[in-house]
Amino acid sequence: MSATRDPIAKFAAPDGLHACVHCGLCLSACPTYVELGSEADSPRGRIQLLQGLESGRLQPTDEVRRHLDLCLGCRACEPACPSGVPYGALIEAARPYLEARRPPWSRVLRAGLVHALASRRTAATLRVAGFIPGLRGLVRVVPGMWAAYLAAIGNGRRAPRLPDVLEPSGPPRGTAALLLGCVADALFDSTNRAAAMLLQHAGARVVVIRDQCCGALFAHAGQGDAARERSRAVARGLPGDADWIVTTAAGCGAHIRGLHHVVPDEPGAADVAARARDALSLLAELGLPAPRGGLAATVAIHDPCHLAHGQGVRGEVRALLRTVPGLRLVELEESDMCCGSAGTYNLTERAMARRLLERKVRRIEDSGATVIAAANPGCLLQIRAGMLKRGLRAAVEHPLDLLARAHGLA
Repeated sequence: MSATRDPIAKFAAPDGLHACVHCGLCLSACPTYVELGSEADSPRGRIQLLQGLESGRLQPTDEVRRHLDLCLGCRACEPACPSGVPYGALIEAARPYLEARRPPWSRVLRAGLVHALASRRTAATLRVAGFIPGLRGLVRVVPGMWAAYLAAIGNGRRAPRLPDVLEPSGPPRGTAALLLGCVADALFDSTNRAAAMLLQHAGARVVVIRDQCCGALFAHAGQGDAARERSRAVARGLPGDADWIVTTAAGCGAHIRGLHHVVPDEPGAADVAARARDALSLLAELGLPAPRGGLAATVAIHDPCHLAHGQGVRGEVRALLRTVPGLRLVELEESDMCCGSAGTYNLTERAMARRLLERKVRRIEDSGATVIAAANPGCLLQIRAGMLKRGLRAAVEHPLDLLARAHGLA
């Protein structure tokens, strides 16, 4: 397939694209390179492909697109890179260029998929479908992962609706605008409720922001216009007097923290990005009173890519969970390697997503944990589905839900 050259530099700064010195320190951090051992499926190999597309030496053929599509966008290469290459921004900038050069039928299907996933109506249907009688018993015998994903959604009951504002318990520490999100609110509303009550418990005034999609799913899927539309709405719609913009989904948090790169011409985007915080990071900063009770559990932490690599939040999660009496933390080998969820990746790149999921589940089984803590909706569903498929009984929960339970707020 040939195409008129469309420089990637129109989306990403060329100095970032040409900052890679090809040292190879990123190789062992890249999940697809670890699995495949192919240079073209490594960060530095993909950067060479992007450079080739930018210069016109390469065209977006099926083969070139295949190597770039296999990138999870996990950003694990960024902490490993001594040159500070902004790889996540580069690959995300390239996705709309690649998307525009797919066959029309493929573009329509992929756009429909991401719109469906961000739809509350779809989410409501999936919650009901998760309660199909006997579904869990079918997970291990039905080919593929669809039954496992439905069963992983689990509880079909919605949590009680949060009030628009929660006043702080005790002396006020500041105002947190809690962005409920789309997938997070539709499928993990109990986690959003836990975040609001924990922030209130820590002294924050919580302003609840409903019906806002930040655009992260769309950006990851190469739907550039849709992503920018939603990102602009977030930049314009959040309260300017809030000290922090808080999310419970790692992917959303990383996207909002980079909002000034997504919509650089949007007034207020840089300010919103500067105030963006993951709920766990803010709770670790504010501090919580001593838990009212304990949890008898052996917990292993999976570090979601966009929390660990995209936001640099790791130790805060462990520090918070260590305050819970009876909870014992155990290390999970490769805790920060992608589980294969990665936005829509587990639906569009099923074979590689399944390989990474099986790798993650093996590490979990080796850890001996009875609970896996993962602070991202996609990771929660992916790992739960993998555990069900394997017939393992360990629970997979958001750390916020564990903390709320320990503090008597669940």
